[in-house]
Amino acid sequence: MQRPRFLPDDFTLVLIGVVTLASLFPAQGAVAQAFEWITTAAIALLFFMHGAKLSRANVVAGLSHWRLHLLVLGFTFGLFPLLGLLLKPVFAWTLSPELAVGMLFLCTLPATVQSAIAFTAMARGNVAAAVCSASASSLIGVFVTPLLVSWFVVPGGLSGGSALDAVIHIMEQLLLPFALGQLLQPMVGGFVKRHAATLKMVDQSSILLVVYTAFSAAVIEGLWSHVPLPMLLALTVACCSQPRKWA
Repeated sequence: MQRPRFLPDDFTLVLIGVVTLASLFPAQGAVAQAFEWITTAAIALLFFMHGAKLSRANVVAGLSHWRLHLLVLGFTFGLFPLLGLLLKPVFAWTLSPELAVGMLFLCTLPATVQSAIAFTAMARGNVAAAVCSASASSLIGVFVTPLLVSWFVVPGGLSGGSALDAVIHIMEQLLLPFALGQLLQPMVGGFVKRHAATLKMVDQSSILLVVYTAFSAAVIEGLWSHVPLPMLLALTVACCSQPRKWA
């Protein structure tokens, strides 16, 4: 039977199902903590497997793809904050003050490295370049995002947290597993390449885990009770106005 054209792809349908599951049965307490650990492990495994799969030549080529990296950085810390600034009156008119500030803050953030890598791999794109570009964006964002926030989101910027702690966290959770995969590539690289379906499953599962834990936390905080349906629809439209272009 031919698939109806109006239906999205299977992964999108699963994402909608995960959001529904988190809305009805949000993870909380010890279960939420367990999901956070599982999500962290899945992301580390994702980067390890990509590190084991990619050849050194591909990694070097990804690092040297400077035009792509400049384009991604320009979109992340130039175009998107500018779009947020231009849409600021619209956000203030359609959203609550807290959500309007949240949308402006979202415009100053780099894309999550894990999602950038997973979606690039699923689209059969340049994973090596995506790893380098997304990691660089996250590291640069540690310093640039607070400056952008202090300029046009919240006077005085962000407080709390150490930039060094954030850099160490990125290095430990993302770059270290990738480097370990590269180091062990002669031993496990062939196995990973022969089991490409497993790598795709890890890509998709890591995204689903992140979505479930994030929506669970939002539901527990009162997402559906504090945000009326019309405002939620306006927020959806606002989010769609800030698309992310993956490497």
